[in-house]
Amino acid sequence: MKHWLESRAVFEAIATLHARGVAAALATVVRVRGSAYRHEGAKLLVGADGTIVGNVSGGCLEQDVREVARRVLRSGIAERRHYCSGADEIAAWDLGVGCEGEVELLVEPVRDARAEERAALAEEQLFTVRTPMAGGPRLVSCACETAGLATDASGREWFVDAFTPPPRLLLCGAGDDAIPLARLGADIGFRVIVTDRRTALLAAGRFPHAVRSLLARPDQLTRHGVMTADTYAVVMTHHFADDGAYLAALRNSPVPYIGMLGPRQRTERLLQRGDVTGQVEDARVHGPVGLDIGTDGAEQVALSVLAEIMAVRAGRPALPLRERLAPIHADVG
Repeated sequence: MKHWLESRAVFEAIATLHARGVAAALATVVRVRGSAYRHEGAKLLVGADGTIVGNVSGGCLEQDVREVARRVLRSGIAERRHYCSGADEIAAWDLGVGCEGEVELLVEPVRDARAEERAALAEEQLFTVRTPMAGGPRLVSCACETAGLATDASGREWFVDAFTPPPRLLLCGAGDDAIPLARLGADIGFRVIVTDRRTALLAAGRFPHAVRSLLARPDQLTRHGVMTADTYAVVMTHHFADDGAYLAALRNSPVPYIGMLGPRQRTERLLQRGDVTGQVEDARVHGPVGLDIGTDGAEQVALSVLAEIMAVRAGRPALPLRERLAPIHADVG
């Protein structure tokens, strides 16, 4: 999710700089070994006018990478940089790499507006970009590949940047408490859709620009293609009949997560309604929605809900990190 959101911001900035005739250099993480703070595809854009967009570490590599980028701006020649944290875990963290991690970056001059990438991102397509490490034209395709360095039959080395559309966050109900949930969901990278049958609640300007508003009744959602296996839904209309209708529609779809705002007894009553088909016990239904972190107000509820969704999506038990014995960040080496 972070990769998609960050890349969109980077490519939009590239287009803006290109239109103004401002040179830029792009640093991309192309290889990670061991534990890592950021993974392949993380980007940092440096413009000749001082524009900085994105990041490639926890913050401590950025100063050196910016200096390399400025050198690339002057020379017009791409450079590869390798950062190794060594075996000192604390020093590794301070460096922004990770425990015993190694990170390699490609810092290259930006020579075009990246129109193909921006178009694919706008259309929410799965796509890859193959960049030759020795220089040359990029190849943008709809192929599904694994991110990282690869070598083709001719011996040329490529960096394969894989772009997968982020999951959807479907909010069924556009009341005031949906606004902070939509905003925070968009900020962390979800494709947020707010749906309601009440026109006034979907008025222009009520939700952030990145949020899609969908005027529809619960029984119309199927035709809009928003209830898919990568959709995480929260039902929050504050209207018993409407919540029941949304719950029925969602349970007859491949949606993996259905959050229900409100008391447990209310959710149980909804599950027992005649129009909600299937088993009363449904592991996908989370009601009350969210983690038990002690919330007060819509903003804190939004944090609780999204934390639970992230844990469900990652297949993690949502325990304190100090109780996790395995590495926090996946070992990608």
